[in-house]
Amino acid sequence: MKNFSRREFIKTSTIGGVVLAAGTGALVNACSSSKWKIGCYTRVWGNRNYLEALDGAVEAGYKYVGLSTHEKGRVVDRNSTPEFAAKVGEEIKKRGLTLVTNSGGEHDVSNSLEEGIAGLKRLIDNSALCGTPVIQINAIHDPVRMEPFYKAIVECADYAAEKGVLITLKPHGQVGAFCLEQVKKINHKNVKLWYDPGNVFHATYGKTNPLDDAVGLGGYVVGMAVKDFRLPRDVNVTPGTGMVDFPKLLAILGEEGFTSGSLVVELVSQGDYAHLTAEARKAREFLESITA
Repeated sequence: MKNFSRREFIKTSTIGGVVLAAGTGALVNACSSSKWKIGCYTRVWGNRNYLEALDGAVEAGYKYVGLSTHEKGRVVDRNSTPEFAAKVGEEIKKRGLTLVTNSGGEHDVSNSLEEGIAGLKRLIDNSALCGTPVIQINAIHDPVRMEPFYKAIVECADYAAEKGVLITLKPHGQVGAFCLEQVKKINHKNVKLWYDPGNVFHATYGKTNPLDDAVGLGGYVVGMAVKDFRLPRDVNVTPGTGMVDFPKLLAILGEEGFTSGSLVVELVSQGDYAHLTAEARKAREFLESITA
């Protein structure tokens, strides 16, 4: 009989937790659901205005939100005015929501490192003004831009900490292991990982399973873009209905330290506003069921 390691057991079992009474289907994680901030991004509602997305989040029963894209690109990025960034924060609070992350795009180092640093500082400032504790930066692997791109993050890490903003790297055309390598090179306590299993599948055309990619990442992950995937390269999938095994993924990451944090739904199956809101609700209920 084969002897399984603990990690192998977790990957081949339903989840590294306990199954509740037979027939309930509820899965117990190593920690209480109260430790998880289950939210959704504005991107769920596509190219609609961010205000419609915030209203949709409330209607779908969320308490937490993440900023990403809306009708005019990124909701809050390095080019947003301070006044607008502050207004976005007020609109979120007005609806009884709590902002947990801002996916504000990249800093531009194509002209110079100094310009990249200035742009990243503006993003940090605007993120602080709208009230987010975390910014997500999409990782890059372009050999021409890599050195100044990650150098800018090094130079801004202390500045972000002073503003109360944590910097995270998110897989975007790469796998989590690549992002971890960059985080380790940066070597700053204010720079962590924001995982995205759907992007891992997407970047590798479905060949790299996040369950394999996630091994070794848990101690660095502070949040997750909850994104599912279907072949050939579809990420417009309601979480829990595609190829990503979220219960097992959380178990693997949890074994290494990711036992609390933000789980933010990024995409669902496409349709009109009512459909998107209904799917967002289903995604929330799914995440609640696997972290209960």
